[in-house]
Amino acid sequence: MMLLAAAVLTATAAVAQNLDAGKSPAKLFADGCASCHRSPRGLAKGRFNLTLSWFLKDHYATSSDSAKALAAYLESVDGPPLRAAAKPGAKAPRSAPRPPKPVQSQ
Repeated sequence: MMLLAAAVLTATAAVAQNLDAGKSPAKLFADGCASCHRSPRGLAKGRFNLTLSWFLKDHYATSSDSAKALAAYLESVDGPPLRAAAKPGAKAPRSAPRPPKPVQSQ
């Protein structure tokens, strides 16, 4: 009887749920990373995809697949910052100052 109980408990414990399954990479970031990082931009800067996914798997993700998806997401948003849109009515910047007009003598 004890052997049967031990086998049932072991089989039940072996069936673990992946809490990240079915979540988009943006949702994974929002659920696990946004509490410390305001934005995903810059988090993958200078890192290789493989080492980034290993790091995420070891520290933050519950599976290799979710770590790879999150690493790919971080790399996809890791680009140069977008330029601020010009305000309506603002003058365009000049390329170079103009030389003064010559003075005409009378």
